[in-house]
Amino acid sequence: MVRRLILALVVLMLPLPAAAQVMLSFQSFNGSYFGGRYPHTFIVLKGTLDGDGQVIDENYGYSAKSVGPEILMGPVRQIVMVEKPKYVESTNRHFTIPISDATYHRIIAEVAAWRDAPGKAYDLKTHNCIHFVGRMAELAGLRVDFPASMLRRPKEWLNHIAAINPQLGARQIK
Repeated sequence: MVRRLILALVVLMLPLPAAAQVMLSFQSFNGSYFGGRYPHTFIVLKGTLDGDGQVIDENYGYSAKSVGPEILMGPVRQIVMVEKPKYVESTNRHFTIPISDATYHRIIAEVAAWRDAPGKAYDLKTHNCIHFVGRMAELAGLRVDFPASMLRRPKEWLNHIAAINPQLGARQIK
């Protein structure tokens, strides 16, 4: 009996593994129309999947494959970009939410759908980085809308998304 009690106490004192969780962050880059990088928004996924313990450290953004005057005329070829850690660290993190494994897999499938869309899918007015990040936010259960005045202002748009989702408790980024 004493032996079982001691064993039970030892087991209770062992550290428990941390609960696996993937966190989804929403980022913006201020950019400069004259500095070589335009304002941009993208997502960051970090953590561990519950189901198989896979470590996740990924980021995805949506952009035109090449930037030139044609981007102002209508749809152009698209690219899903993956940024280097140094770039990610230099951007604005607006808010972060936990997501389930199922939501992670839905987001990854959606990223692939945007990346692999046939033809010219990127449109500055109707299908840009803001629309991409907005779709990922919808998949994660957030309320999203796209005010026309913000479609080229990623930082202001993410501040707006934070404001219409008060449960996030996110601060406005100046």
